[in-house]
Amino acid sequence: MDRPIILVANAGKDQLNRLRVLMPSADMEMLELDSEADVVLRLQEGPPNLLIACSNGGDARKGLGVIRQIRRLSKSTPVIFITCQSSERLAIEALRAGADDYFKFPFSADSLRISLKRLLGSGEAPVTATSSRGMAQTIVGDSLGMQDVRDYISRVAATDSTVLITGETGTGKELAAEMIHLHSHRKKNPLIRINCSALPDSLVESEMFGYERGAFTGAVVAQKGKLNAANGGGVFFDEIGDMNTFAQAKILRSIELKEVYPLGSNHSVSLDFRIIAATNRNPEKLVADGKFRQDLYYRLNVARVHLPPLRERKQDIPELADFALENLNRRFRRQVQGVSEEAMACLMRYDWPGNVRELMNLLEATYINFPRRKIVLDDFPKTFLSTLKTVDESPSNERNHIVSALVNTKWNKATAARKLHWSRMTLYRKINKYNIIEKRNPPR
Repeated sequence: MDRPIILVANAGKDQLNRLRVLMPSADMEMLELDSEADVVLRLQEGPPNLLIACSNGGDARKGLGVIRQIRRLSKSTPVIFITCQSSERLAIEALRAGADDYFKFPFSADSLRISLKRLLGSGEAPVTATSSRGMAQTIVGDSLGMQDVRDYISRVAATDSTVLITGETGTGKELAAEMIHLHSHRKKNPLIRINCSALPDSLVESEMFGYERGAFTGAVVAQKGKLNAANGGGVFFDEIGDMNTFAQAKILRSIELKEVYPLGSNHSVSLDFRIIAATNRNPEKLVADGKFRQDLYYRLNVARVHLPPLRERKQDIPELADFALENLNRRFRRQVQGVSEEAMACLMRYDWPGNVRELMNLLEATYINFPRRKIVLDDFPKTFLSTLKTVDESPSNERNHIVSALVNTKWNKATAARKLHWSRMTLYRKINKYNIIEKRNPPR
């Protein structure tokens, strides 16, 4: 069988050198093209197996132009975008242009090799997770914390280790679990979700382990449990911190040995599944308080993914809003083009106790009010505006926001004003109102 031919367009010297090392080891043949015109000529000979479009240096437009060109000529050819920049906005723009995957240079050879094999092996669409409402989602955010999370998730996905995901409610723990599964070698098999907080003691064994016909009254046919349904794939223990100690004891052996005893059976069933667990509680405190088994905790806490709350990464709110509006426009068949400066300033001031989920729900509720070309303050639901007014009327809260912005920008008032989505004059008036004085280090 012939080796796959990979077209590489607009790559710099360092990018080419790295790809030249990778391609032979991945059993692929690389064809280097210098310009968009060369790509067009090559495509006229027939679609390649895959194209890698690069942005060489600080200008990403050439790489994006190549992607748009190949999408006009071939809808099915897999495309990977490699850029020297690192921006969530650029990543979204690349995906909109038609890229199937996105890497920042220098990239991980293992991560790129996995992506190549995935795209060449199945020819499927870019991997994203899908929520229960059918909205395609991905982990969005260009803050340093979220960049680290995405990078670690890509490394975890390539292994088969047990994963424990922590974070407050609404930070995206289920989405992270789905992304780990869908980027793993188990992606063609299901990820079975078990809601630990809603699992009664009387149903733990029958729900998770299954049962034989006649095992109890009403068991007229044999039934496979959820762990058996996850065979070959993964099982996601959602909110495992809420699982009672009875259920913890029951699943510990199954997690350790990867086998189950269906109710009414004398024989165990060996299974092969990956375990991903998530909790919005502090697992170490649960163990210390005697509410979570220490041996189970050690079994689960192998690869640890922590999702920060939205209030600690507010710089991601504009990107999250753009991403949400793109999906909502598609669902509601609207053409809302963004959020006004005044409305965005309100989103940035709010602390989001419900995190990303609360933001997404707010924007969806806003669409019910039929916003025009841009979402303005009056488009937000009245309950949110009332809550926001209460927050804004707290002097200590607003003063803390201003001081935090000034400290983080080293007291550069123009930069701080932009961070707060205010004019400089508004910032000066607030500084005077709250008597905020810059504290400088005394001379030595």
